[in-house]
Amino acid sequence: MKLAFVCDFDGTVAPDDIGAGFVRRFGTGPDDALEAALARWRRGEIGHRELTQVECGRLRVTEPEAAEWVSAFALDPEFAPFARAAMTAGHRVSVASEGFDFYIAELLRRAGLDAVAYTSNRLRFDDGRAIAEFPHAGGCGRCGNCKGARVDEQRRDGYTVVMVGDGYSDRCGAKAADHVVARGDLLEWCRGGGIAVQSFEGFAGLARWMHAASPNGGSPRGAPEC
Repeated sequence: MKLAFVCDFDGTVAPDDIGAGFVRRFGTGPDDALEAALARWRRGEIGHRELTQVECGRLRVTEPEAAEWVSAFALDPEFAPFARAAMTAGHRVSVASEGFDFYIAELLRRAGLDAVAYTSNRLRFDDGRAIAEFPHAGGCGRCGNCKGARVDEQRRDGYTVVMVGDGYSDRCGAKAADHVVARGDLLEWCRGGGIAVQSFEGFAGLARWMHAASPNGGSPRGAPEC
């Protein structure tokens, strides 16, 4: 059995929600419109693409300022050993994020994980403003980077797909995946919606399930014990 782990970035591969912190740090003006958009997004009334456009409309930041700010963050220390072990065993590990390319690429590079493919939104810096671009739009039509579409891509390649995440931006991926490993808001949302889900306690636990699930290429035995 070939497994594909589609991993959220903010709050999962990286312990911190870097994207949300970036919006808070460099956002300007009243918060009313942002808070209203966040509330509508949590209720499912708008997609993440529209939320991202609201967030970026408030940003005033240069590319050097953004790069300096990102230098304070790092990946979960368990992620690199997990990713390397999974890929060595013939499985796939990828990042699917509604965050931004500039910090995802930097943190993966710093951890020596250039081999881990990622998809995300793109942030273009232009004279003190930050303009969101969506090179991976599609799928549900509401997300900037629909994780359900990323799951479907892996399944078309013949993989059994495990969605690993922590938040509302992972909902499309959770609905599409063969297995869901979650914490935080995603865990509660799955439980409330009747989606089979296993609590995510860390990448070391996920690695143990991976090795137990397909020691000889067979089918997974139950939900991940993570």
